Amino acid sequence: MNPSVADEGVPVSVKIRERLKAARKRFNANDNIADFIEPGELAHLLDEVEEKMKGVLTSLVIDTERDHNTDNTARRVAKMYLNEVFKGRYVSAPLITEFPNAEHLNELMIVGPITVRSACSHHFCPVIGKIWIGVLPNEHTNVIGLSKYARLAEWIMGRPQIQEEAVVQLADLIQQKTQPDGLAIVMEATHFCMGWRGVKDMDSKMINSVMRGAFLKDPNLRREFLSLIPKG
Repeated sequence: MNPSVADEGVPVSVKIRERLKAARKRFNANDNIADFIEPGELAHLLDEVEEKMKGVLTSLVIDTERDHNTDNTARRVAKMYLNEVFKGRYVSAPLITEFPNAEHLNELMIVGPITVRSACSHHFCPVIGKIWIGVLPNEHTNVIGLSKYARLAEWIMGRPQIQEEAVVQLADLIQQKTQPDGLAIVMEATHFCMGWRGVKDMDSKMINSVMRGAFLKDPNLRREFLSLIPKG
């Protein structure tokens, strides 16, 4: 039988999942799966998610046929997840131009605050915060434009995330791209799963950090970085 005929009627999510399983690749909430999505499939996945969202609204006993406010909600939610909030799962990493460190820069550089937006993988509630990135380059370090740090952060955060894992993923990515002597990342964020539900505490925030290389070994460098991050 022609494979294209055999594939007719198979949901595109099933096809993508089978490719991932065949390659023995993980597809957790905060993983990127762009390499396993073929051209044109995201449009079909959007249609599939829309249909599933219609089922969710039906199960919530919302009359989308007569309620003018929700008659197109399923499509809007599907587009929000695939094209915006969780886009970092479905598209490849942004192209980053890297330059050699021609001037042999070796002083501390800090980028931030970079505003980041994500959603917790437990409740899909918004996570909104700021990130500061400290880099200690060496003569072999690749130099990237300041705006590129924001693009990389947006790509990593554009998935269902747990903050502790998100900063590690971002650190791994920047380390791979630039190869500095030291790398430090601090993230401060508000989690709407605490303010919108549960304890309903809108004032609490989570702050965590990742220290690599020189920032881990040199307490003076670490203190300098932390002292230069604005408080409050």
